[in-house]
Amino acid sequence: MPEKRKDAKGRILKDGESQRKNRSYDFRYTDVHGKRRSAYAKTLEELREKEREIQRDLDDGIDYSAGTITVLDLMERYIAQKQSVRYNTKVGYTFVTNLMKKEDFGCRQIKNIKPSDGKALFIKLYNDGRSYSTINSIRGVLRPAFEMAVEDDIIRRNPFSFRVVDVVPNNAVTRKALTPQEKDKLLAYIQEDKCRRRYYDEVIILLGTGLRISELYGLTKSDIDFEQRRIRVSKQLTRTRHMGSCEYYVEKPKTESGERYIPILDNAVYQAFQRVIQGRRNPKIEYIIDGYTGFLFLDKDGKPKVAGHLEHALKRIVDNYNKSHTDKLTVSPHVLRHTFCTDMAAAGMDWKSLQYIMGHSDANTTMNIYAHSSYEMAEKAMAKVVQSR
Repeated sequence: MPEKRKDAKGRILKDGESQRKNRSYDFRYTDVHGKRRSAYAKTLEELREKEREIQRDLDDGIDYSAGTITVLDLMERYIAQKQSVRYNTKVGYTFVTNLMKKEDFGCRQIKNIKPSDGKALFIKLYNDGRSYSTINSIRGVLRPAFEMAVEDDIIRRNPFSFRVVDVVPNNAVTRKALTPQEKDKLLAYIQEDKCRRRYYDEVIILLGTGLRISELYGLTKSDIDFEQRRIRVSKQLTRTRHMGSCEYYVEKPKTESGERYIPILDNAVYQAFQRVIQGRRNPKIEYIIDGYTGFLFLDKDGKPKVAGHLEHALKRIVDNYNKSHTDKLTVSPHVLRHTFCTDMAAAGMDWKSLQYIMGHSDANTTMNIYAHSSYEMAEKAMAKVVQSR
């Protein structure tokens, strides 16, 4: 009978175990793919703890060695499978990946990541000055990436199943709808100056339709039906800088419910569209983008406008207004959309109809995000109920 192997302390070693010349230990085993692997430890006790983990993983069909890939490797593997996402989503993935490349966390092996590690990462990012929305975007990649690893039997549980709001405070600025008085002040201020006046119709249309800014600039002449008084929303126009040049592209609306018709029942909106079409100059070059042409809104060079045009213009307008007025305004293209939705809800439009007009895939988005209530709205709603009794 062969003599059993022992370590320097006289302890019997199990099959696969051995002690190295430097007195550390290693364990040789075969993984689920039939490949020979090794695990190392300074002490026999530590090695046997690793052995128990390895055996448990082998029993469950989990590839222990696959867990040695880094967080960044896992993220890139996940992102590589998202080929059909929109361009803006790809931009978001690139932003998150580049940010994680600057963090030591991205170089850690995924098998060693615990929920407490994920929470510590978010706390660090928050203390470094990262916004809540940025941290939420990072979780938006890490959580599904680790979920993929769970589904692939690489790790046992997802360390990013917790909510960001349970770890760091939500310091995002709450989007506030404009009051009727604020709308009047904004429109009057835009109209009174010949330079600012050129944005008046775009603001009127956004306040009266709830269009997303990229949907507004995606409109072509054929999308406006004056006879039936409605707008066809079937696309959005965006632009990106690539290799030093600007590149336009057309995408479907943000959600599957984004393709819709919006009634032009407000005469101010109807007249605004008429002015836009009548005042549209024929450019030297009529752009054809992904088969579409005749875009309604053009810049001074005759090129189709994109979201950045009005975003920057509104910022300048609001900054100048706030410098010369004691009452302050907070306005962006999305605030105009938010205001439309809130106004429609306050006027009593049912949620399903409002969801359709807004192009939301989920009515909860309409109710919980855009249509914020106020005391005045609640008072009117309560008065309606009391009167009906």
